[in-house]
Amino acid sequence: MRKNTLQINAGGLLIGGGAPISIQSMTNVPATDVEASLAQINALCDAGCDLVRLAVPDMDSARAFALIRQRSPLPLSADIHFDYRLALAAVEAGADKIRINPGNIGSEDRIRAVAEACGKAGVPIRVGVNSGSVRRDILEKCGGPTTEALLLCAEENIKALEKYGFRDICLSIKASDVSRTIEANLAASKAFPYPLHIGVTEAGAGEAGRLRSGIGIGALLAMGVGDTVRVSLTGDPVKEIYAAKDILAAVGLNKSGVNVVSCPTCGRTKVCLEEVAAEVNAAVKNLKTDKKLTVAVMGCIVNGPGEAREADVGLAGGVDEFLLFVKGEPVRKVPADHAVAALLDELRPML
Repeated sequence: MRKNTLQINAGGLLIGGGAPISIQSMTNVPATDVEASLAQINALCDAGCDLVRLAVPDMDSARAFALIRQRSPLPLSADIHFDYRLALAAVEAGADKIRINPGNIGSEDRIRAVAEACGKAGVPIRVGVNSGSVRRDILEKCGGPTTEALLLCAEENIKALEKYGFRDICLSIKASDVSRTIEANLAASKAFPYPLHIGVTEAGAGEAGRLRSGIGIGALLAMGVGDTVRVSLTGDPVKEIYAAKDILAAVGLNKSGVNVVSCPTCGRTKVCLEEVAAEVNAAVKNLKTDKKLTVAVMGCIVNGPGEAREADVGLAGGVDEFLLFVKGEPVRKVPADHAVAALLDELRPML
């Protein structure tokens, strides 16, 4: 059972408080390149992203943020560090959410200015704590970026906002170490009432990054912890969305979409299952649906009929052919080279 946290509203996107798990990403081009930023945001939207974060390192970026916000199909979060004036400018520019670390934006009067501006505009703040940016005195006290250090940093930053009556908060505690990320977020879930944004920071590239993120994010979600996620991968941010969707589907928390179940094959397999499964995965990747649907692509008579019967549409392999199942019922046999087309013909009316 998921923890029932407080809820925030980021430009109409509800996070926490029982809302569906949302997927986030971040552009990797300068905000000052408005067209490139919008191209990435639109691509992320098409892939299934719910909110996009943009780095705002200077006032030129804050001004560009306003232009991007006017044309963005998704809520936007402004990523702010060091200069509290950038946070104020981002709020003025229409940011739906602000990401700050109160510990690095200066004195209490500056924290208060940000809290008051966000409170007046109804803009939530994500308090972001990363193992790579914990204050030196906390690191020395705790002997490094330990779970204790991450929790202490989070507590100080939250109290800095609560002092001025601001509680429209989302918290993230991330480390590149998977075990520490899990441990710290489990502790944070018990310690704080706020929704948690979870992820493994600097997870890496390719399959290694997907694996680290899958373990860290998936484990937390399976234990009921986490309200919004980002898979941090080196490269094209659109890949983060597909990885996040796969993680949500794997733990049964996807809001919608087509989940493909396929067997690893064995010596009993008499069909070109790997090719068929790859075709099916590619075909359903971007199908739009507000339902949760399952497709099974199975290779032999041991588990094939059972898995295919449990799916919305399923294929159970025979000898150079498949038995096609629809909603638990065997419909007809189809040659292997027509199997994908037959499956999609049955699937499309369900979308």
